[in-house]
Amino acid sequence: MAGHSKWHNIKHRKAAVDAKRGKMWSKCAKAIMVAAKNGGPDPSANITLRYAIDEARYANMPRDTIERAIKKGSGELGAQNFETVRYEGYGPKGVAIIVDGLTDNRTRTAADLRLILGNYGGNLGASGCVSFLFTSKGLIYIPAEAAGEEALMDIAIAAGAEDVTPPDAQAGADAVWTIATSPTAFHAVKQSIEQAGLPVAEARIDMLPSTMVTLTAQDARTLIELIDALEDNDDVQKVYTNFEVPDSELAALDD
Repeated sequence: MAGHSKWHNIKHRKAAVDAKRGKMWSKCAKAIMVAAKNGGPDPSANITLRYAIDEARYANMPRDTIERAIKKGSGELGAQNFETVRYEGYGPKGVAIIVDGLTDNRTRTAADLRLILGNYGGNLGASGCVSFLFTSKGLIYIPAEAAGEEALMDIAIAAGAEDVTPPDAQAGADAVWTIATSPTAFHAVKQSIEQAGLPVAEARIDMLPSTMVTLTAQDARTLIELIDALEDNDDVQKVYTNFEVPDSELAALDD
């Protein structure tokens, strides 16, 4: 979990930049539309839509933009047809990569991803080639200063959480408690934390790797550039990888 927490801090800083470019809102809107189309426009009866709305709120997406995406998905403002896709492959140094997307043209998306991976020394693989290295987990992030360890653990474990990881002391203002849950317990744990009055900085169902590939700062920089390129693609929603950077290399990576 510690390696994931550090990588989360990198993603968190980059996500702020993405939001300024409007990329994050676009991806959130598409996820809301698909969820509303498949399960209906009522988030109380459509848990996938509820999760998509939560992620949009964490990205500071305006309420009227969220509501417009729900209406588009439910057909009130005209239909747009997207389907869920998952692609698997490898980056340089054998790093495993999973890409989840929403697309209206599978052929275009696959070609785009194959080109992006190839540009960075990676390749697109067959379905299942790396997914066995990952496990689906719910992750809930609480600002470090918002809760004490004993109180937070009591709330989280009682609600069904599997693990609570302390904040990374080197993360500074980005430091967070990381609560891990099974996908089925995710909503109950998140709800218990919110009912206790604790702020949730971010919460999502994620794919956590079971084995990690350790990279130097130079190699990690190439992987981050690859991930940036993948996430810049309009059809890409999320990218999961299994690389980590040793503490001794983190300073060089920040530079």
